[in-house]
Amino acid sequence: MPNPKRKFSKTRTALRRSQIKLKPVQLSVCQTTSEVHQRHRAYWVEGKMYYNGRVVIDNTPAEADASEN
Repeated sequence: MPNPKRKFSKTRTALRRSQIKLKPVQLSVCQTTSEVHQRHRAYWVEGKMYYNGRVVIDNTPAEADASEN
């Protein structure tokens, strides 16, 4: 029995694949630091990591500042 050359047409395949693409990154401005950052991601500002407007990690050298004074 004869079989079809292809199961789906080239147009149908191309239409499906046209939906697979990168979306632009959503950016926000932090109300605490006024920094532009990617939404739902932690970000660094001056040695501190912020997420949702709060400090999550603080890597500022506190011992060095205290010993200088």
